[in-house]
Amino acid sequence: MAKHPDKQNPATRLVTGGRRPEWTGAVVNPAVWRASTHLYPDMAALDDGARRNEDGRFFYGRRGSPTQWALAEALTAIEPGAAGTMLYPSGVAAIAGALMAVLRPGDVLLMTDNAYDPSRAMGMGLLRDFGIETRFFDPMDVAGFAAAICERSRAVLLEAPGSLTMEVQDVPAIAAIARAHGLISAMDNTWASPLGFPVLERGVDIAIMSLTKHVGGHSDLMMGSAAAGPELYARLRRTAQALGQVVSPDDAALALRGLRTLGTRLQRQTASALEIAGWLELRPEVARVLCPMLPESPGHNIWRRDFTGGCGLFSFILKGGDTAARARFIDALELFGIGYSWGGYESLVVPVDPAPIRAVTPWPFAGMAPADRFGVRLSIGLEDTADLIADLDRAFAAMAAP
Repeated sequence: MAKHPDKQNPATRLVTGGRRPEWTGAVVNPAVWRASTHLYPDMAALDDGARRNEDGRFFYGRRGSPTQWALAEALTAIEPGAAGTMLYPSGVAAIAGALMAVLRPGDVLLMTDNAYDPSRAMGMGLLRDFGIETRFFDPMDVAGFAAAICERSRAVLLEAPGSLTMEVQDVPAIAAIARAHGLISAMDNTWASPLGFPVLERGVDIAIMSLTKHVGGHSDLMMGSAAAGPELYARLRRTAQALGQVVSPDDAALALRGLRTLGTRLQRQTASALEIAGWLELRPEVARVLCPMLPESPGHNIWRRDFTGGCGLFSFILKGGDTAARARFIDALELFGIGYSWGGYESLVVPVDPAPIRAVTPWPFAGMAPADRFGVRLSIGLEDTADLIADLDRAFAAMAAP
């Protein structure tokens, strides 16, 4: 483990984080500790384990072992301002764990209207069953968010860019308003990761990621994380342990391996996405490209102000057409797999239909033709960019020839 981690840049922390000698021994990576039972040499050690609830202290398998601890510590190292990171068996579990840690029956949760669909479903299902009310707000209306706060409001869930339609909301402004009113803010930061958007430094209280995506990077694991400062991290830890949340050491080892190359992969995928998004802007079949890194995308100025990086995920809207034409386009793609998730080494595609999952913001966006409503979301992988563009070109030809 490095002697001065506080002086390292993020790229170096990706490599050095979590590599304590007591966890790795004489090798580079910590071993995969598959263990439910932890054995103690004597009663004094057992009593000490029960009393000191922290990573690095053996107790029982639910509290993890060196494989999980190394991953959590490495994630904390790249999240400025974090006192610790909790691991969850999926990104959705991380969102649920964070919200359950800060909300109680009778509370109101304010949720951005462009949030990930499972987050919306959680607000309207699981949280409602526990007596928690979810209200949605327009992500681009800061004044409207402030006006939506009531005496029962306790937390806000943000996501930037928004799922599917990629708007970038003014996270620092919303987080500051939330804090001024005593609300706890949490943000799903899977798109940019802490490398592109240090959530806690921007004023948010809890930073959430689906490690399934960029951190894993190889489409072979499911995991989530939530990081926070000292007080909220303690609450996250208590709630996760009360719910029995634990991740597999095998999956933790895979996530730790993926984390080491996160920066390199993000740079390559971002560059490819920018090139492909620019190419799509010139296509006559495309009404609009929704990519935060492009000037015409909603919230681009905020992205340019607050973000230092991007990723390979963006959407575009077909000009006119219908679901059959979109299906012809998607079915004709050879290098883009049809499947959910994103952030892996391979390119993926799914249809985008935001209208049914919006509560307060209209779709199509203002200024778009009513017929321009059928979208496509691309996750750009590590394939050659020219090959991906050629694949998209063939798919447009197939769409035009039913």
